[in-house]
Amino acid sequence: MDFQIALLLGQDGLTNGAIYALLALALVLVFAVTRVIFIPQGEFVAYGALTLAALQAGKLPATLWMVVALGAVVVAVDGAIALRHGAMRRLPRMLALNLGIPLLLWALLAHVETAGLSLIAQIALTLCIVVPLGPMLYRLAYQPIAEAPVLILLIVSVAVHVVLIGLGLLFFGAEGTRTPAFSEGSLELGAVTLQYQTLWILAISALLILALYAFFGRTLYGKALRATALNRTGARLMGISTTMAGKLSFTLAALIGAFSGILISPITTLYYDSGFLIGLKGFVGAIIGGLVSYPLAAAGALLVGFLESYSSFWASAYKEVIVFTLIIPVLLWRSLTSHHSEEEE
Repeated sequence: MDFQIALLLGQDGLTNGAIYALLALALVLVFAVTRVIFIPQGEFVAYGALTLAALQAGKLPATLWMVVALGAVVVAVDGAIALRHGAMRRLPRMLALNLGIPLLLWALLAHVETAGLSLIAQIALTLCIVVPLGPMLYRLAYQPIAEAPVLILLIVSVAVHVVLIGLGLLFFGAEGTRTPAFSEGSLELGAVTLQYQTLWILAISALLILALYAFFGRTLYGKALRATALNRTGARLMGISTTMAGKLSFTLAALIGAFSGILISPITTLYYDSGFLIGLKGFVGAIIGGLVSYPLAAAGALLVGFLESYSSFWASAYKEVIVFTLIIPVLLWRSLTSHHSEEEE
């Protein structure tokens, strides 16, 4: 390996690591707030990329029908609860958020030639379609069992992942797709050639991480999420709704996942099940952070990106094995350094 190849591999590792870092942060956020190991995080990556590809092809994305269907189920469930408790005032807002907005979006897309829209408009529409799936999935799959043990929540996550994979195959088919780059061309920096799409990925990833930092540190909702992550019971006693915190954390996770898919779709071909492997690599970074530390999770994800990139040169057939083997020493070290207390009968 000469210096030029090392630089190219480092560029790939940094690009992949930035995406893995975003997913790791989303996984840590969801687990800290809800205790859910959100295995379907990767599906939002695939859904975001493939929904954007459908819009750019002038097609109506099937994910929009999924949003409408889930919205109708949420309205039916919450509407029945509201009627049972006599809370009729909640019905108009509930209908507008869960069913009205998706139907308006469907009516808009049915009469607009999406292939002729600007890239920014296409990305905005993609996020409007995919991101609402996050809080809807939380409401239907996780909120009813929010106080269940972590193992039960993990089993539900596996079930949701399997369902989303099957729906992805039904919606998008088995063929992969790749979207056009945000900007064509490259930038020469000495011996390094950086594609403009790589610069977009690095810049937007950094901006998203900074935006998350500002959100948690300076906004009321961000502080509410932090409080819920630190102590769910204490946050509830202080008037913070853990249900609201759960929905908000899933919304942010869906936003990060969908945007990550949009960012990487110009540089790699994505299939309906591609998100699972990408999400798992983000999960390795989250494990390095102990599912509690955002900086360690981001650093671990960058390590995964570099390890994957250089492994592809030295042992390409075993690069996935090498990446996932990284979990073993981390878990072993945490097991040896953590102090466990016996459960009281």
